[in-house]
Amino acid sequence: MTDEDLIAAAREAAGNSYSPYSNFAVGSALLFADGSVVTGTNIENASYGLALCAETVAVSKAMADGVRGGLEAVAVTGPGNDPITPCGRCRQVLNELAQLGGTDPLILCVGPSEVRRVKLSELLPDAFGPASLD
Repeated sequence: MTDEDLIAAAREAAGNSYSPYSNFAVGSALLFADGSVVTGTNIENASYGLALCAETVAVSKAMADGVRGGLEAVAVTGPGNDPITPCGRCRQVLNELAQLGGTDPLILCVGPSEVRRVKLSELLPDAFGPASLD
């Protein structure tokens, strides 16, 4: 799968966003070593603190399906003029899944005309994860 294919999957997922309060539709797509892709979109709630980010939804779907490793890349898309990066909470959630498989996935931060490519470890240096509890 190419970066462009992964970005297209994230953009498609953003089309299912439930974001009536912010009108900020975000989509994400996770690529695993076996070639499978799991997507997610943000889901808002009238009680704002209960909103779920696209990346968290995708990780939850993957985990619910028994995926526990092999995360190679993540694409995150959203509206606006700049590439969108995962929020701090999502960086931590992605890190948990990545550490279970010993990977440092590439994060594709997608904007309308630019894609920023960065490793998760660069977005979340010195991350706390499963290994921190040993």
